[in-house]
Formats: sequence, structure tokens, C-alpha cells
Amino acid sequence: MAGADHFEGFEGSYLGNRDVLKPGSRLECKICWWVYDPALGDPQWQIAPGTPFADLPAHWRCPNCDGDAEQFLMLE
Repeated sequence: MAGADHFEGFEGSYLGNRDVLKPGSRLECKICWWVYDPALGDPQWQIAPGTPFADLPAHWRCPNCDGDAEQFLMLE
């Protein structure tokens, strides 16, 4: 089924389409399962608490395994 809610690729991955993310969206690395929680930010990358995943810098990668941000999966 094609449409706005249809993704090609791994189910749950946003594949770089930041338009589908909400400010409070939590995302999980599909490689190591590390969770980005905007309420916590990312101290390793000096990302302030309250920073939505969609506002992370383009060069940001998983602080645990160096996985690409586009491979993160949206959590419910």
C-alpha cells in the first residue's frame, strides 16, 4: 500500500525523512539498540536536553556504535 505512512526499507525506520518525526519522538539504533531520547539529549555529542531528533546536526551518528542517523527506528 503506497501513501504517506508507507516506508521502503526496514519497518519503523524513518530513512532520513525528518518530516515524519515529532519533537518528542524517541528513536532507537537498529544496530546496537541505543535510544535517542530528546528529553535527555546526547552528552557525548554535546546535544542539549530538549533537542528533537529532527534537529540533530547532519553529521550526528550513534554515540554507541557510530551508526548512521538515517538507520534509527522510531519507537512508539
